Amino acid sequence: MKEGFRQAMAWLHTWAGLVFGWLLFAIFLTGTLSYFKDEISHWMQPEVQAHAVDDARSLGVAQNYLQHVAPDAARWIITLPNSRDPGLLVMWQDKLDPGKRGNFNQKTLDPTNAQAVEARDSMGGEFFYRFHFQLQMPHPWGRWLSTFAAMVMFLALITGIITHKKIFKDFFTFRPRKGQRSWLDGHNAVGVLVLPFHLMITYSSLVIFMTMVMPAPILASYGGDARAFFNEVFPASNNAPAQGVPGKLLPLPALYEQARAQWAGGHVGRIAVNNPSDVNASVNMFRAGSDKVVHDFGSVVQFNGTTGELLQVSDEQSLPTLVAGGFFGLHMGHFAGPVLRWLYFICGLAGTAMIGTGLVIWLGKRQLKHAKTAVMPFELRLVEVLNIASMSGLLIAIAAFFWANRLLPVSFAERSGWEVQTFFIAWGLSLLHAVLRRGRQAWVEQLGFAALLFMAVPLLNALTTSQHLGVSLVRGDWAMAGFDLTCLASGAFLAWAAWKMQRRTVPQPKAQRPRPLHLKQEAN
Repeated sequence: MKEGFRQAMAWLHTWAGLVFGWLLFAIFLTGTLSYFKDEISHWMQPEVQAHAVDDARSLGVAQNYLQHVAPDAARWIITLPNSRDPGLLVMWQDKLDPGKRGNFNQKTLDPTNAQAVEARDSMGGEFFYRFHFQLQMPHPWGRWLSTFAAMVMFLALITGIITHKKIFKDFFTFRPRKGQRSWLDGHNAVGVLVLPFHLMITYSSLVIFMTMVMPAPILASYGGDARAFFNEVFPASNNAPAQGVPGKLLPLPALYEQARAQWAGGHVGRIAVNNPSDVNASVNMFRAGSDKVVHDFGSVVQFNGTTGELLQVSDEQSLPTLVAGGFFGLHMGHFAGPVLRWLYFICGLAGTAMIGTGLVIWLGKRQLKHAKTAVMPFELRLVEVLNIASMSGLLIAIAAFFWANRLLPVSFAERSGWEVQTFFIAWGLSLLHAVLRRGRQAWVEQLGFAALLFMAVPLLNALTTSQHLGVSLVRGDWAMAGFDLTCLASGAFLAWAAWKMQRRTVPQPKAQRPRPLHLKQEAN
């Protein structure tokens, strides 16, 4: 009975991993890149220079700029730079008729001289972040599909634990140059090594979208009015309406220090100023999400902008929002410093490798049965093509996305959209190439091409911008330099993988041992 149950779990683990493996590979890899989405965005907008972080200076620069270009706006929003995102972002909302507000205008400023920076249009790392849970699909279908894939991933993890009786022993076992055995050993090792991370990242993704996939308790408790639930969990700030009397806004850096005192030294991430030229101006200071592990949804300190009076401090989080914020914070990793963020990144790559090796193992085991005939059934050929395109093809698409950022003209219309289209065009061409070429040769060519693209990124950056390694390393711009160096290391690894794939011998099925003569005679 126990063996039968384990075999059933092995069957479920195998087929769940196969059917959703290609999608999960893309979700995991793009999600892993998202841990450095700010650094990727910085590289893809080299016009935004990195400077030493000084919140008081940045806030004063932003206030002076907005008072000059939009003194009568309905609202200002200021996003302060940090060590990962060097841009000082200011937005203002035009004032229309009384009680109405217009569209937002946006500028990125240099926090040292208040000059507007004309950065190239690019989604940057935000593309990978959005893709890994929206899959470039209309709302809400991409979120539904990615959440369902996360459920399958969680199921595959549980069934994988049940299936492997010697899971921890297998972790310490690796037999190189043994074909399928080596792939299985690697699959087991990366699965066990970062198993807590796999379970955390998968389960937390389900918690994040819990209100979408499990809305029944909310609808039952609030009579079908889901908006009432969100209004109660995330209450809005009570901003006083404008009186129509001119007023002078206090210096924002002074209010900034008072807000930090309310949070025992916590950091401000964003500032919203309502009716900045009115006597009833209100200033809302929102806490930075990187302050602590538990993400604080809407922690705000509100002041009267003309008198400096403290009007409101958001309440402590309720237990449900505390639990939800904990899972959200662990999943997003905003609290992580450089070392921990790299650990997140490495664990994410291990999860991606676990999915990829599982797909390779499934195909390799079945290819052995057809090694002598050299004729592969259609279904195995289909899996082979999808394996190549979903793994090496995705790497080519990512590299093409970076190349498009540097090669497309800065003033090109719909520039960010064409970067994304380049990504999918390259991915589609890799699928076509996998169809036209045989398996191993397709692997070698695509891995080799991806290696060339990634290794050439630092050179491409040097030829198209002034932010090459010789400059970024001297200035201490580690986000810019780290991106170039990571691409160089990634290209070297992919070149090694292509070389190993080229030298790999085609596995042959074991020859059957001849039957003893006396057994043949008995059979006759």
